[in-house]
Amino acid sequence: MRTVSRGLPLLLAALAVAYPWLAPNYYLVYAGALTVMYAAMSTSWNLLGGFTGYVSLGHSAFFGLGAYGTGLLVVRLDVPWAVALLVSALLVTAFAVGVGIAAVRVRGASFVIVSLALVSMMNLIVQGWRSLTGGSTGLQVPSPFPGLHRGQTHIVFFYLFLVLLALALLSWWYVSRSRFGAGLRAIREDEDKAESLGVPTGAYKVAAFALSALFVALAGGLYALWFGSLDPIFVFSILIASYMVLMSLLGGVRHLYGPLLGALIVAPAGEYFLIALGETQIHLTATGLVLVLVVLFMPDGILARFTRRRAGPSIPDESADQRLQGVAP
Repeated sequence: MRTVSRGLPLLLAALAVAYPWLAPNYYLVYAGALTVMYAAMSTSWNLLGGFTGYVSLGHSAFFGLGAYGTGLLVVRLDVPWAVALLVSALLVTAFAVGVGIAAVRVRGASFVIVSLALVSMMNLIVQGWRSLTGGSTGLQVPSPFPGLHRGQTHIVFFYLFLVLLALALLSWWYVSRSRFGAGLRAIREDEDKAESLGVPTGAYKVAAFALSALFVALAGGLYALWFGSLDPIFVFSILIASYMVLMSLLGGVRHLYGPLLGALIVAPAGEYFLIALGETQIHLTATGLVLVLVVLFMPDGILARFTRRRAGPSIPDESADQRLQGVAP
């Protein structure tokens, strides 16, 4: 059993690396890159949502800021794309620290409302600052690989998003085995008790918030370089964060591979319905309906429901007292 559990991720990794060369056309490569992008973002979101239980719909703001930050550095300052990507992500992370210090003071529905307000505010600022961002007309970002045709660009960004997914998975795995992760789990189970026993709950939540934002900002920057055309209405859309939440919940927020599994289901389904139904609101309604059904009937996700034993690294179901042992100073 242990050999199978270790060999399966390696097999899946090998299939992922080979996918662009196995796909029969470039559209499927594009769909694969989009799926991997959402898998990386939902895994990143799960660094906050899965460990602390705080549901953020504000991660669309970090995606959009990462996209516009990268695009503006390339277009306005002529910064090399790789440097622009990293600088933008670090700036967004610093911004997330400031936002997190204020946002994590509230809990539950209040935190969700604060995160929604963040997205709306960033969207309005970007659309209103026409001289810098281009306003509602968007921003055109030159391709970092001008010598490649569009299909080849899809392959390159598939692998870039795959690297980002690997980094997000490794970060989640490391946090789940660290003292920091134990503190986050204690916050999820009983935040008041954790704080009373000396766990620095505020600092831990802000750190998880910022780490989660870092990977989402990187995904946004890669998206800007990949698509080349930024629309503030899309990159700051609540739908992006809703997909992160849905994918994580569907697969299982307490499992390392939960958000990945959710992305492998939701992203291709979304593309199919978009093609089948066209640019209508029906597929958005379907997304909301599925999210409600998952919350009501499968709150622990597919992996928790259909695996009696752990199918891989997960957040263990310990009591709050057990988690707090060794965490508090």
